[in-house]
Amino acid sequence: QVQLVESGGGLVEAGGSLRLSCAASGLTFSSYAMGWFRQAPGQEREFVAAVSWSGVYTYYADSVKGRFTSSRDNAQNTSDLQMNSLKPEDTAVYYCAARSSRGGQKVEALVKSPDYWGKGTLVTVSS
Repeated sequence: QVQLVESGGGLVEAGGSLRLSCAASGLTFSSYAMGWFRQAPGQEREFVAAVSWSGVYTYYADSVKGRFTSSRDNAQNTSDLQMNSLKPEDTAVYYCAARSSRGGQKVEALVKSPDYWGKGTLVTVSS
């Protein structure tokens, strides 16, 4: 079975940093674009960041550009989200997601329709 397991969430003050990690199993990791979504209480889930199967191309929501960095290590089947200059508005449950890149799909396809989801990790940014 495919499993995506997030870790690294916690409480941090505004302006601080956190690094989230997603460990994947049950899939051919290098065939999938990897990314992150987030959802605050009472809000709809929104796209945050993604990295292509090769790790070369990245894509970010405007709200996190210049602050967050999405990366991956295909040898370890992990993807990371480095979050810097955190704001209270970043408070949410963060979900790891995966989308197949077979057939030449671009990383943007993950934004619209991920194939798999993790269960999430909570990030709380205090003011």
